[in-house]
Amino acid sequence: MSSDERKTVVLTGASRGIGHAAVKRFSEAGWRILSCSREDVPPECKRDANWSRHIPTDLADAGSIAAFIDEANAALVGGPLHALVNNAALSPKTPYAERLGCLNGDLDAWRGVFDLNLFAPLALARGFAAALHRGKGCIVNITSIAGHEHHPFAGSAYSVSKAALSALTREMAVEFAELGVRVNAVAPGEIQTEMIGPDYDALIPRIPMGRMGTADEVAATVFQLCGPDFGYVTGTEVFVTGGQHLV
Repeated sequence: MSSDERKTVVLTGASRGIGHAAVKRFSEAGWRILSCSREDVPPECKRDANWSRHIPTDLADAGSIAAFIDEANAALVGGPLHALVNNAALSPKTPYAERLGCLNGDLDAWRGVFDLNLFAPLALARGFAAALHRGKGCIVNITSIAGHEHHPFAGSAYSVSKAALSALTREMAVEFAELGVRVNAVAPGEIQTEMIGPDYDALIPRIPMGRMGTADEVAATVFQLCGPDFGYVTGTEVFVTGGQHLV
């Protein structure tokens, strides 16, 4: 792929799990990657020539988001952005790893969850709107099955914030269409990542396909939504759940 044809993606929460798998998927296709997370990237990932810049960022902090947008836009040098993947999210637990619900969840903690899970994607979409317009690009928001049904482990603040992100995706799809930018969402179910504990094995009987998904399977769905085969798809939420959302 020549430098003129090369596409660029901005991806949040890139240091592990679904975000890290997405980085690898875009890199395999030759995309240039600008990413952020609270942590630095693993040393082996710094050897990826396509991973051009990783910017440690606290997406729960408005000032840190603004600094990330400025630095990433500067790296684009006025050029196009072809995809924004809003993957970073927060699902706090009690010190005893207990689910935080409506009765035992601190309201300030709820605000923190919404800052990262809802307002950060909105701020990033606004901040990269001009670059996405230049690239006739797309936005993919990572939502969750927990935003559509009660989940035994995901906290209430997380679930409600993801439901709000699903609604935001639909609203953005209409408004960003005027810029030639598509907006879709991917809703993972039970995905085998570092955050999954042995308690999640109890959920497997509820999954028609009889297994957890992989981060690579979610990443592949995100990547396909950013490609030309989905050029007439916007405002859609793709469930990567093994059928769990159907039962």
